[in-house]
Amino acid sequence: MPKEEKQAKSAENVLGIDLGGTKILAAVVDPEGHIIAESKTKTKAEKGPEAVTERIAETAQEAVRQAGLRWAEVQGVGIGVPGPMNPETGVIYRPPNLPGWDEVDLGPRLSKALGVPVFLENDVNLGTLGEHTYGAGRGTRDMVGVFVGTGVGGGLILDGKLRSGFRHAAAEVGHMIVLADGPVCGCGKRGCVESVASRTAIDRDLRLGIAAGRESLIRDLIKDDAPPTSGVLAEAVDKGDPLVTEVMSRAQWYLGLLTASIVNMIDPEMVVFGGGVVEAMGKAFLGPIRVTARQYYIQQAGAEKVQIVPAKLGDYAGVLGAAVLARQRF
Repeated sequence: MPKEEKQAKSAENVLGIDLGGTKILAAVVDPEGHIIAESKTKTKAEKGPEAVTERIAETAQEAVRQAGLRWAEVQGVGIGVPGPMNPETGVIYRPPNLPGWDEVDLGPRLSKALGVPVFLENDVNLGTLGEHTYGAGRGTRDMVGVFVGTGVGGGLILDGKLRSGFRHAAAEVGHMIVLADGPVCGCGKRGCVESVASRTAIDRDLRLGIAAGRESLIRDLIKDDAPPTSGVLAEAVDKGDPLVTEVMSRAQWYLGLLTASIVNMIDPEMVVFGGGVVEAMGKAFLGPIRVTARQYYIQQAGAEKVQIVPAKLGDYAGVLGAAVLARQRF
């Protein structure tokens, strides 16, 4: 598990990489899911695809050095990337927060730079795969991951395997419609759950409330154009701030509707919630989501057996999922 000290065994290790808009995290992972060594650096996305690809390779090489390994002792590399991609060709298409990446063959480029096979998958899919293999969903057959942060992403495990979909676009739960004619989402459609329950939506609604004259403990932070941290929001809820409580409750309501739709469609054993908002707000954040979801389940028999739980792996879900991907594909 994350940061547990283990001695690397020759030729049994893989490398997991999580590529984000602000940071790159690489970790050498053994067959039991223990992180042998890791390396992290800033993405510097503004420098473009070539420079970022070099930074990914350098971060990967540093992790392998930290593990005391040679590349001949690394079976392969898995990498989670944001946005649309094709895992068969290793090409990324216009990912958010990575300007200039209109069609970049990252998989082949990295494989050439590192000299080992490189396998790509969507980052949220790999976060879900990590939680299923080593985290909250361990031992389940059917599981859905929902990650609430700047946006809302998801991943789907069916019969113990990651489901990518016919067009490699499965489990885009953030773009399920929960409010017809609702706010415009970043995807251009209206009423997606991302447009009403993501961190971006929460910040927007708080600003609208402040602009309308609502009193709030976070008024100064909003006025100074500095979005309050998730920790500040959690503190405001604990203190009974009416505006923050109202906005967060509304987001939880829509996430509950989303969960009910997921359960009614797939009937999974478990729905795992992760992401920055969930981590900051704590386990109590899921309580109202559970209540709303169960109100809207079509099949009520055995409803209490469908688990709605917080993720366990935090920032390491993606790299661990990437390591699982590399091992499976290798």
